[in-house]
Amino acid sequence: MNDPVLNIKNKRANFEYSFLEKYSAGMVLTGTEIKSVREGKVNFTDSFCVIHHNEIFVKNMHISHYTEGSYNNVEAKRTRKLLLTKKEIKKLNAKMKEKGLTIVPIRIFISDRGFAKLDIALAKGKKTYDKRSDLKEKDLKRQMREA
Repeated sequence: MNDPVLNIKNKRANFEYSFLEKYSAGMVLTGTEIKSVREGKVNFTDSFCVIHHNEIFVKNMHISHYTEGSYNNVEAKRTRKLLLTKKEIKKLNAKMKEKGLTIVPIRIFISDRGFAKLDIALAKGKKTYDKRSDLKEKDLKRQMREA
């Protein structure tokens, strides 16, 4: 396939959370959804993952309608199933029982075989002072590069 390299990152999640563990999961998509993903029409705002009956799902991830999709298009913010091994799901479920942890999508990309993959992370919310210190570090690195 001659797809341009697709790599859409969730910059907001990087700012709001500190990541403890990362996983790469496949996604169950319809035909028009994968075409929209390949065009880069994905929005991660307010998206999160839930575990229900030993299956993991991503909620509130917006994949825009495919322009030539007509009646084949599905709801843009529907719940989508993620593909992880049972062992990984059990491990995530056990960690989720701890207070203050959540699973957030980090980035979406197309694999070498042409499948849409979603990187997810077990994350803990940052405090305001953590966010400020991250911004200071980022600013210092930029100043060092310029100098």
